[in-house]
Amino acid sequence: MTTAAPDGHDLAARVAGVAAAGCFAAALAGFGAALEGYGHAHWPVALLGAAGVPRAAGFNLLGYLMPGLLAGFVALRRRAALPQGAGLAARLGWSLALLAALAFAAQGLLPLDASAPDAGRGRLHGVAWALWGIAFAAAAALLAVAAVRGRRPLAAFGHLGAGGLVFTLSWLAAEAVPAPLAQRLAFAAWFAWVSCVPWGRPMR
Repeated sequence: MTTAAPDGHDLAARVAGVAAAGCFAAALAGFGAALEGYGHAHWPVALLGAAGVPRAAGFNLLGYLMPGLLAGFVALRRRAALPQGAGLAARLGWSLALLAALAFAAQGLLPLDASAPDAGRGRLHGVAWALWGIAFAAAAALLAVAAVRGRRPLAAFGHLGAGGLVFTLSWLAAEAVPAPLAQRLAFAAWFAWVSCVPWGRPMR
């Protein structure tokens, strides 16, 4: 199994993190523009990949599956870069980050039904989305603990900030922020984290 460089300078993970964010952003913008009547302020992201929507398979591949797998690669590399004897918080944190990435990718394999969003595979899509948010929030908290123990307060703040934003925007901001905007902001926070974490030193 390939491991990341011990000093954290992992070019493959850095490229994967940026590629994940770029792929999602390009898919969201491109497929959204191509779907007549679609407005980012009014419709959820998942509608672009719903069964019966034109080019849904392409969006599910480029908007969910590829970005999720790339994010999973980042989590694997960061976990592999941990030194022997790394603390439980760091090891479990990166494992949960991998789970979150795979749950994000799974949304592309479990598309909504545009005519019945809460039925059939649509329910499983919702489960995958919830698992993504919960797993990432837990991962961020554990990685923040590991960063504090490693005397890296800025890294801890970054993990907590990203995890807190995802959790708040996914479940606690319904009254303050429209759901389509909250969802996009949550995704943006996660992809910003995925893009940034490969640049830090491995945790202990």
